[in-house]
Amino acid sequence: MLVFCETKDGKIRKPSLEALSEGRRLADAAGKSLGALFVGADLAGAEEAAQYGADAIIKVEAPSLAAYSSDGYAQAIADAVQAKGATVLLAAATSAGRDVAPRAAARLGAGYAADVTGLAMVDGRLEATRPVYAGKAVSVNRFESAVQVATTRPNVFVAAPCPKAGAVESLPAPAGGFLAVVKEILAKGGGAVDISEADVIVAGGRGLKDGANFAILQELADALGGVVGASRAAVDAGWGLPHSIQVGQTGKVVSPTLYIACGISGAIQHVAGMSGSKVIVAINKDPEAPIFKLATYGIVGDLFEVVPELTKAAKALKQ
Repeated sequence: MLVFCETKDGKIRKPSLEALSEGRRLADAAGKSLGALFVGADLAGAEEAAQYGADAIIKVEAPSLAAYSSDGYAQAIADAVQAKGATVLLAAATSAGRDVAPRAAARLGAGYAADVTGLAMVDGRLEATRPVYAGKAVSVNRFESAVQVATTRPNVFVAAPCPKAGAVESLPAPAGGFLAVVKEILAKGGGAVDISEADVIVAGGRGLKDGANFAILQELADALGGVVGASRAAVDAGWGLPHSIQVGQTGKVVSPTLYIACGISGAIQHVAGMSGSKVIVAINKDPEAPIFKLATYGIVGDLFEVVPELTKAAKALKQ
């Protein structure tokens, strides 16, 4: 079995560690070894994979792979799967994972399940569970292909330390000749943390009434060292909020240390995306809002009065 792992700033990304831990569990169930696959030009930090269950750390390293490209990475992954004789390939359902995994699967003639929330080995074959129809139903996928590929939804699986040998080996990079070549990558301003990896999230719903009002949530998030999120209702309201901050069944699944829900009623689709948060604070004018049943702490009140007071308190604690 292989797990494609992504790194950032010399560390393995949390969603990849989750996929790696799930791969370890499946490998144990199937009596197979597990390899952590890294592709790029500078793979510092890859050795951390040994602490999360990797029997082998496989590097495909070359200057031509310095910048992520769909064609280059997909070919490198497919080549590695064939070279190692792997029958199962996992990757986290990040933006890169969702892009490269199906491309690698196509090159391998493999079955593919996206954004899975459950995995099992049944009679030596991979079985993948994933939500469909906006979370209203669950699909169970059983693979018939020789190679089986799946991407794991971030913050669903647990990244559990499981030290292994982690023997390092290298494989040759693809020869090149790809249809697209990345010349330059321009980072989005602000350097915001991906909401799925944030430790503190301040999220807003329709109770904010307008996209401009999310500014008060940003102030609180900044004071707490967190990021802003939104419910599907807020994103779909036409307020100009990006889908990248949507929390819920059809957005990002998050599990921060602190989740502050402001003006969010608590629809089941939203709860499915944040119920794994360690501490949940709900702010809503409606004392009967379903979100209070899930909240660790609840504040019944006007968010436009409560949130600024919380921001003042958070700033005062830093002084």
